[in-house]
Amino acid sequence: TMMAEGYQVNTLSVKQEGMAHTGVSLKLGAESMMFNPAGMAFMNQTADFSASVSGIISEASVVLPDGQKYTTDNAISTPLQVSAAFSILDNLKAGITFNTPYGSGINWTNDWPGSMLSQSVKLQVYNLQPTLAYKILPNLSVGAGLMIAWGNFDLSKGLVDPATLDKVLASQNIPYSFGNTAPASINLSGSAEVAFGYNVGILWDITNQISIGANYRSKMDMKVAAGNAKVVFANEIAQNALSSVAALDGAQFKAQLPAVSVLSVGISYKPIEKLTLAFDAQMSGWSAYDKLDIDFAGTDAFDQSLTKNYSDSWAYRLGAEYNLNNSIDLRAGFIVDTTPV
Repeated sequence: TMMAEGYQVNTLSVKQEGMAHTGVSLKLGAESMMFNPAGMAFMNQTADFSASVSGIISEASVVLPDGQKYTTDNAISTPLQVSAAFSILDNLKAGITFNTPYGSGINWTNDWPGSMLSQSVKLQVYNLQPTLAYKILPNLSVGAGLMIAWGNFDLSKGLVDPATLDKVLASQNIPYSFGNTAPASINLSGSAEVAFGYNVGILWDITNQISIGANYRSKMDMKVAAGNAKVVFANEIAQNALSSVAALDGAQFKAQLPAVSVLSVGISYKPIEKLTLAFDAQMSGWSAYDKLDIDFAGTDAFDQSLTKNYSDSWAYRLGAEYNLNNSIDLRAGFIVDTTPV
């Protein structure tokens, strides 16, 4: 159970989840392309394949000053990865991985007191990364991958505060109250253009027992250049009272969301042959997400700038693996993950 992460996904390897998703200083074959591409250079196999999918059940809640508690109704999200790595030469490896490094969904439902802030948000980012890893020395390797990312974005929020519209209706002697019902809501959906980034790393075996590594994934800007807007009114009374808002229905918009940079460093230690201990520290550059601007084509009066003011955040991961026998590994891990909000 955790309360952090922003919309970054750090559950891409089911195996490494058992070790708190550590891997920067470990030699994980095909899976190293996600944690540190340099680790792939130490692969002994001619080919290595890996696939993972995780089920994430998330929940958020808020208690308002009047004591009422509201809880989200979120769907299960399923981050995944599929990776394949191949030996080209003894010291040169190549591979490709497909994964979902960013994405989340939250659904507060349409009619709650915070509908003006958010009703629902869904984000999905897909990443395809061809990768090369080269062993410079028997104990030192480097790796690099080209990140090719695309995705889609779906956001719904209330357009008009129901209490405000109730006052307008009262001033016009219209006997109707919306209560907590959002009089008008807008849904914004669109696909992001393809974005490019890079993933580079280095891994060094200091001794037969101690390894250190570092990995950097660059920031990518996910741009929706021509999204579609749809306006939904609660009833005919709302539609008549808010006729100007109807101009947004069918309008196109553009927006931009960052897939932030990630810097990770790690160290692993084998006190005995069967036991591996690993520690990773990961800094995510969330300060890039200071606001979300939504610009509507031809209807500038409805443009929105939603303040986010995220801060860079650190996650600390400690994991252990014990090789019980040829068939069974035991793993345990612990994560301290600070929120960017």
